[in-house]
Amino acid sequence: MEALAVRLSGLDPYVDGAIRIIAFYDTLMRRRLDLPALARASAGLAECVTGIRLHDSGRATRFTADGRQASAPPSPVSTTVPIILDEEEIGTVWLERPGPPNPLDEVLLDRLAIATAAAVERYGPARTTMADPALVELAVGPDGDEVTRARALRLLGFAAELPVHVAAVRSHLPLDQIGGLICPARPVKAAPLADVGVILATAIDPARFPAGVRAGIGAAGSPGRSWREARTALRFTSPRAPVVHYPDLGALALLAEIPPDVSRDNTDVAAIARIADSPEHMETLDAYCASGSLRRAADLLHLHHSSVARRLEHIAKTLDIELTESTGLIRVKLALTAWRLLQE
Repeated sequence: MEALAVRLSGLDPYVDGAIRIIAFYDTLMRRRLDLPALARASAGLAECVTGIRLHDSGRATRFTADGRQASAPPSPVSTTVPIILDEEEIGTVWLERPGPPNPLDEVLLDRLAIATAAAVERYGPARTTMADPALVELAVGPDGDEVTRARALRLLGFAAELPVHVAAVRSHLPLDQIGGLICPARPVKAAPLADVGVILATAIDPARFPAGVRAGIGAAGSPGRSWREARTALRFTSPRAPVVHYPDLGALALLAEIPPDVSRDNTDVAAIARIADSPEHMETLDAYCASGSLRRAADLLHLHHSSVARRLEHIAKTLDIELTESTGLIRVKLALTAWRLLQE
């Protein structure tokens, strides 16, 4: 390999410089330098101010070419490169070079970004949101003992005294983006488990989930129990209620314990299945159940109340349930919820 490098360097001065930069950072990584030492060494090599910033802290580490910590206001950035760890951008490195960039600046910053990611991972816990799915499964799974669970949580960066909430998420958005939104103060970790995303955080703000995300949130406490609760709550989500907190379900959570065959055989649930192919009927019934009032349902649907009344009359005949009576409304709410749980 060294002989090949020598031959290549003889062909092209750029290649020679790039190889020397790579060798320089290989040496730094073997010496296990921390971030300030990496920034100082890089500034000396680049002969200009060099900076490192991690997104989670927001603080910049900047050194001048003579090895001093930069105190002057930052100059315009000439070149910047993201720091990537576990396929997630965790920060940036940059040069504040006066005048045009050096042809080798990008090579230098690429290697500095790699060295910084390695240092962050080494002196962790890693500042990424995404985590090893196997480690997350140890933290929330039903089979592990409490010692194993506690160790997994510690490796994920959660202190023993901190409460941990677990959220079960379905979304097309990246899990790290969702985690950063719902718990900006950190710590927060996420990983895909089977067909569901799991997010662990010390605090979760349900109002910060972005549009289009379905999420169930378990109560704080045992991560194993919170994960079970979160998955149950996820089953109760709907377009009108995309985020459900398990404690808010109360006795409704008992519906999730009913065997599917028992629910399917129920007369009211079977009646809901008969109108499920009509989006108009399902939307009208959902609005009526959510509001409990014909006029409020009309407001939700942006329709005249007489139009909603005609729809509800037809739905009531199909279901054979008197929707205007309190008992009928309770029956159809339970039946609609049970039918939705069967679709999960």
